Amino acid sequence: MTLSTPTLAKSARTSGSSPFSAGAARTARRRAALNWVAVHALAVAAALFFLLPFVFAFLTSVMTDSQALTTDYWPGSWQWGNYLKVWETPGFLTWWRNTLLYAGLGTLLTVVSSLPVAYALAKFRFRGRNLALMAVISMMMLPPQVTIIPMYLFWAKQLHLTGTLWPLIIPMAFGDAFSIFLLRQFLMTIPKEYIEAARVDGCGDLRTLLRIVLPMAKPAIAAVALFQFFYCWNDYFGPQIYASENHDAWTLSFGLESFKGAHHTNWNLTMAATLLVMAPVILLFFFAQKAFIEGVTLTGVKG
Repeated sequence: MTLSTPTLAKSARTSGSSPFSAGAARTARRRAALNWVAVHALAVAAALFFLLPFVFAFLTSVMTDSQALTTDYWPGSWQWGNYLKVWETPGFLTWWRNTLLYAGLGTLLTVVSSLPVAYALAKFRFRGRNLALMAVISMMMLPPQVTIIPMYLFWAKQLHLTGTLWPLIIPMAFGDAFSIFLLRQFLMTIPKEYIEAARVDGCGDLRTLLRIVLPMAKPAIAAVALFQFFYCWNDYFGPQIYASENHDAWTLSFGLESFKGAHHTNWNLTMAATLLVMAPVILLFFFAQKAFIEGVTLTGVKG
């Protein structure tokens, strides 16, 4: 005895379930999985593209010196002692100290000196404001190689500070063009009513900056601080020009050159040192990425 389609549908309604519901659910799940793969395939491919060099560097860092020059991609024996050898390299701790001094003090001076200038360009009305903004933007377009010769002669012959990192740190106390521009773009988004209300309550310009503007500008300040910290940490050109003659003033980026010999390079130690240098900035970005992304995305809303 066979049941017709209306009878089957009626019995399905009576029992509260459909014989096609299970198959439809499986089809829907399969379609959703395919859609997820299609949407995320490009992102997964891009992630692998950027991740593979780090994997290669890590695997090479735990190889023996002889295996690092072969076509083997997997360590025959895991040489974790390579990291200890790098850490015990003469001068490595000094390079760490110099890099932390350069990046930390340079970041602090840049933020402290750039914020008041950005606040003035964003909220003050004075003659020549647009000209000052154009000067800041022009400085962003000027490569440091253009002024390196007169600046080196100034620091070497007038102040006798070559062989140290001070020629790189001291100029940051006078502001940075990119940081000023980025902070100015963010401060333009702060409603002027907050500042006017603070002035009505008797706050001066400095107190308004510290009590009203500074708390509201934390995302932009975090973004500028991270940008400057990364720049100082990875800077190779500056230490090469001013500190190369004094080994005690080398930074990590410049000190990595010492792992490359004239006739032979220990690639396993070089990769281990590279990972030790990259690890702090990668961890810093992961812990501060929320503030960093928020500060970057909120700038440039008004011009």
